[in-house]
Amino acid sequence: MKSTQLKLGAAALGTSALLAMGAMGVAAGVSSAQEETEVPSPEITLGETTTSTTAPPEPETPVAVPEVTAEPAPTG
Repeated sequence: MKSTQLKLGAAALGTSALLAMGAMGVAAGVSSAQEETEVPSPEITLGETTTSTTAPPEPETPVAVPEVTAEPAPTG
């Protein structure tokens, strides 16, 4: 008998918690939808330090060749 009453109480508590969370979710969704306002976008400007240049037709360094400083591994 006690086990059945405990299960029934737990089921009732879980159901009421589920319904409360659903109601809070609906209320939050409705209030956030009503508060949306359109924000004007700011004007896009270039700063005073911005310079506009074109890229050179060829890179100044066509191929980078690193300096080799390691000794070869010994074979033998």
